Amino acid sequence: MLFASDNAATKTRKQQEGEELPTEKQIRERLLARGAESLQDDELLSIIIREGTPSMTALEQARKVLENLGGDIWAVTRLNIKRLRMVEGLGIKKAALIASAFELGRRFAERESSTMSIITGHDDIFRMFKPKLSLLAHEEFWVVYLSSANTVLDKIRISHGGVTSTTADPKIILKKAVELLASAIILVHNHPSGICEPSENDRILTKKIADSAALFDISVHDHVIVTASKCFSFRHEGLV
Repeated sequence: MLFASDNAATKTRKQQEGEELPTEKQIRERLLARGAESLQDDELLSIIIREGTPSMTALEQARKVLENLGGDIWAVTRLNIKRLRMVEGLGIKKAALIASAFELGRRFAERESSTMSIITGHDDIFRMFKPKLSLLAHEEFWVVYLSSANTVLDKIRISHGGVTSTTADPKIILKKAVELLASAIILVHNHPSGICEPSENDRILTKKIADSAALFDISVHDHVIVTASKCFSFRHEGLV
């Protein structure tokens, strides 16, 4: 914890820069009065960090962490503890707290997404697969099997690939669709690079699966590419 003189110096410096940061007490009071949703990303992270260093407050340290991650708080979850502890000198204890908090959030999001029973669009698919796929350093290809009412019958991982590609065998995909008596399927895979636009191979594979599925009167409703921050929908872009 900073000494009073350090806090005063930090406050004065921020005032000179034209910005007065809220104190830890003010952040906690806003949390209690308005709930966690009222806090900014850096303020939430500062509560997990709890204590700053002799040269910066917990909020300043939180801002430095986010700055190192390009301002994307979700990127925190892609760092293991060994890498996280090195960011702005967090140390093992703070890194462990942050990693645990984000893992709890990820597990909750994954559990919530697993209860989704009806798909109305690509946004539903993004919410379903973001906790599962957006943090991976490799590509995975999944298929969601739907009834005629767009109820989820099952979702299955078809393949586990490398950093830049994965494969999907239409025979395996359609065999399961026939077994489930599915009326439609949605193809899903992730791009660890963060670039969600489809490659030429993605387009070719989608057409190949759609053509094969049509022989069984099964439609490919969509192919959704998932990244940490957004998704690409073939249907939304008029590609299926």
